[in-house]
Amino acid sequence: MAAQDVLGQTARLASSSALLQVLFRVVTFGLNAFTLRYLSRELIGVVNVRLTLLYSTVVFLAREAFRRACLSGSAKRNWTKTINLLWLTVPLGVFWSLILGLVWLHLLEVPDPSVVPHYQAGVVAFGLSAIIELLGEPFWVLAQAHLFVRLKVIAESLSVVSKCILTVTLVILYPQWGLYIFSLAQLLYVSVLVMCYVIYFVMFLGSPEATKKSFPVARVKALLPNLVEDETFVNWKEARLTWSFFKQSFLKQILTEGERYVMTFLNVLNFGDQGVYDIVNNLGSLVARFIFLPIEESFYVFFAKVLERGKTVKDQKQDDVAMAANVLELLLKLVLLIGLTITVFGYAYSQLALDIYGGSMLSSGTGPDLLRCYSLYVLFLAVNGVTECFTFALMCKEEVDRYNFVMLALSFIFLCISYFLTHWYGSVGFILANCFNMGIRIAHSTHYIYGYFRESTHRPLRGLLPSPALLLVYIISAVITAFSEVLFCCDKGWMARLIHISTGALCFAATLVTMFCTETKLIHFVRNQ
Repeated sequence: MAAQDVLGQTARLASSSALLQVLFRVVTFGLNAFTLRYLSRELIGVVNVRLTLLYSTVVFLAREAFRRACLSGSAKRNWTKTINLLWLTVPLGVFWSLILGLVWLHLLEVPDPSVVPHYQAGVVAFGLSAIIELLGEPFWVLAQAHLFVRLKVIAESLSVVSKCILTVTLVILYPQWGLYIFSLAQLLYVSVLVMCYVIYFVMFLGSPEATKKSFPVARVKALLPNLVEDETFVNWKEARLTWSFFKQSFLKQILTEGERYVMTFLNVLNFGDQGVYDIVNNLGSLVARFIFLPIEESFYVFFAKVLERGKTVKDQKQDDVAMAANVLELLLKLVLLIGLTITVFGYAYSQLALDIYGGSMLSSGTGPDLLRCYSLYVLFLAVNGVTECFTFALMCKEEVDRYNFVMLALSFIFLCISYFLTHWYGSVGFILANCFNMGIRIAHSTHYIYGYFRESTHRPLRGLLPSPALLLVYIISAVITAFSEVLFCCDKGWMARLIHISTGALCFAATLVTMFCTETKLIHFVRNQ
C-alpha cells in the first residue's frame, strides 16, 4: 500500500476514532452528572477508581505489548502465527485477573458495605470483563491492521450505548443494588464489543468483498489458534518484540495510572474524595481522550507502516521519510495549539464549568484548582502522545529494552513524587506529579526524534514552535479572561456569568482568526485529511 494511501486511511481512522471518543466521553460525562444525583460519591469513587483500575490493569498488561508488536511493520505477514501469538493474551489475562483479584479482595481496604454494597461481586465482575474483552483481541488487531474504520466505530458505539442504557435504567429502578449495577453494565459492555467483532468477521470472511481485497484470512477457523505444519507456533521475532514491549508496558501502566495506584494502595484520599477527583479528572480529560488518543493510536499505525523499525533515516525510502517528517511536524503543531488553547481558556473557566456541572460540591474546595492544573497537564499530554507514538513506532528491540530502564527509574521517581505532593497539596499533587512525568517522557522522545532526523534535512520538531503573533494572542487572551473571572464569576448571578462567557468567546474567536492567518500549512493539512 502506498504511503499516501496509508496516510489517507490513517487520517480517516483518527477522525472516526475521535468522533467515537466524543460519543464515549460525552455519554460518560452525562452519566456521571446523572448518577451524582442518585448515588453516593463513595460508590462512584469505588467504581471509577478502584474497580476500573483493576479492569484497566488486567487488560493493559495482557494485551498492550501484543498490540504494539503485532501492529508493527506491514500488514502482509504470516497471519496464522500472529493470530496464535495474540491468543496468548487470554491465558495471560486469566493469570492477571486471578492475581490482582486476590489483591483487590484481601490486601486492599474494603469499603463499608452499608455505603458501598456488594464490593466482592464487583471485583469478580470487573476481572471477568477483562478476560471477556481479551477474547476479541485477534479480531481487533486484524481490523486495526487493515484499517477497518467503520467496524471500530460501530462496535464501540453500540457497546457504550448499551452500557449506558442499562446503567441509567438500573440506577433509576434499583439504586440499592450498588455495585451490582455497574458490574452488570461492565459485563454487557465487553460482551457487546466482542460480539460485534466476531459477527463482522463471520460475515466478512469468505464474502466477495474479502476476496476482492485479497484478505489474508480466508476462513473463520483461521482466526482460532492453528498449528503451522513444519513451522513454529508463533513468529519468534514478534514474540521477542512483544516481550520487550511487555516490560515497557508494565512500567507505562504505572506511569499512566500512577495516581490511581497511589490512591488505591496508599489510601491518601478517602473514597468520597477519590470520587470527586475522578469526576474532575474525567471533565478535564474530555478533549485529551477524544482527540489526542485517537491521533496517537492511528498515527502509530501510519508511522509503523511507512517507515521500517530499526533502520536509520538514510536506509529508508526518502519519499517516505519526507512524508513522515512532514506529517510529524504538522501533528506536533496541531496538538500543541489544541493544548495551548485548553491551557489558556481552561484556567479562567474551570470554576464555572464545575459549578454548572456538579454545583457547589465540585466548584468549592480544591475542585477548580484541580481542573486548572489539569488544563496545563493536557498540554503535556498533547505533545507526549505524538512524540511517543513516533518514537515507539521506530525503535528497534534494543532501543526499546534500553528505554525500559529509563521507564523503571521514572516510575519509581513518579510514585515517590506523587506520594509527597499529595500529602502537601492534596489531589492537586497528583496532577503536578503527572506534569513532571510527562515532561521527562517528552524530553526523551524529542531527543530520539532529533537524533533520528539529524542526518537528514528534515526538522519536524519545528512543529513545537507556534508563530510569535499567535503566541502573543494567547498571552493577551489569558490575561483578559483571568480578569474577567475575577470580576464576573461565579457568585454574581447569571448575567455576570454570561458576560464572562462572552468575553471568553471573543478571545477564542480572535485566537482562531490568528491561527487561520498564521498557520496556513497546518490548516491545509487538516482540511485535506
